[in-house]
Amino acid sequence: MPDFEYPKILYLLFLILPITAWYIFKVLRKKTSLQISTTAAFMHVRKGLRYYLQHLPFVLTCLAMAAIIVAAARPRSATKQETIDTEGIDIVITLDVSTSMLARDFKPDRIEAAKQIAIQFISERVSDRIGLVVFAGESFTQCPLTTDKATLINLINEIHAGMITDGTAIGNGLATAVARLKDSNAKSRVIILLTDGVNTAGEISPNMAAEMAEQYKLRVYTIGVGTEGMAPYPVPTIFGTTQIQNLPVEIDEELLKSISNKTDGKYFRATSNTKLQEIYTEINEMEKTKTSIDSFNVYKEEYLPFALLGLGLLLLVILLRLFILRILP
Repeated sequence: MPDFEYPKILYLLFLILPITAWYIFKVLRKKTSLQISTTAAFMHVRKGLRYYLQHLPFVLTCLAMAAIIVAAARPRSATKQETIDTEGIDIVITLDVSTSMLARDFKPDRIEAAKQIAIQFISERVSDRIGLVVFAGESFTQCPLTTDKATLINLINEIHAGMITDGTAIGNGLATAVARLKDSNAKSRVIILLTDGVNTAGEISPNMAAEMAEQYKLRVYTIGVGTEGMAPYPVPTIFGTTQIQNLPVEIDEELLKSISNKTDGKYFRATSNTKLQEIYTEINEMEKTKTSIDSFNVYKEEYLPFALLGLGLLLLVILLRLFILRILP
């Protein structure tokens, strides 16, 4: 049912009633009488078209008046729209790219599994800004905080083990992520730090980096990547080839737990692709973006058909009067 912008104009429709009464009174008053002895001579006289159409101009004029009044009241149809205001979350994914991430206890290996699952996580965070830090023996920002998910995903795809000096500088990686988030005004600021080893390099200790994150009220989720016990590693030989050897998995879980506990985060252990996927899903659920929805109506004007109908009826009245009823103005 249409809505009207100016509904009070519709009261003008009641004017048609007194106009109709006046027209009937006028027609009755104009009737004349002639006294004759019999009407037999007029019984077979056929009434012409003008007789049947004599009141049609008035009816059409009233309909035209009603259509124009309705058009003036501005009928419109309403469509409900919603706007969603997001309370954004800033996230920095901090990824270990040391050569140990080539271990094949994940499919096809740890680093490729971490990249693909991170890409899926990013794709689901539509309204958040996400950045990327990589670390091995040193660290750097691969991508600053951005909402351009396509560019971020392309930069993740370019990551590979051995792209920087080898080693595991957990403190440096975490400190670089803190530097990216410390000036953020987002309501929630999160670091996801993924590593498969023990801190062996870097100028900044992991504990010092954790204290920096705590000072800036950043939450750190730490993920230890690697199966339990032994894992197959590709080891280079003196002949320039690689061979797969089973080597012990060493992850400093106590350190990672300490970092997450100090920053009100959580530590996870990923022992397979499926487990890593579940961890990202859990983080995704814990870091839900808050939204507020405002509803409003979008109106589509519907007056034009009524206006055209009214003008068309008036034009028809003029044509009837001039060419059929032959009533001159």
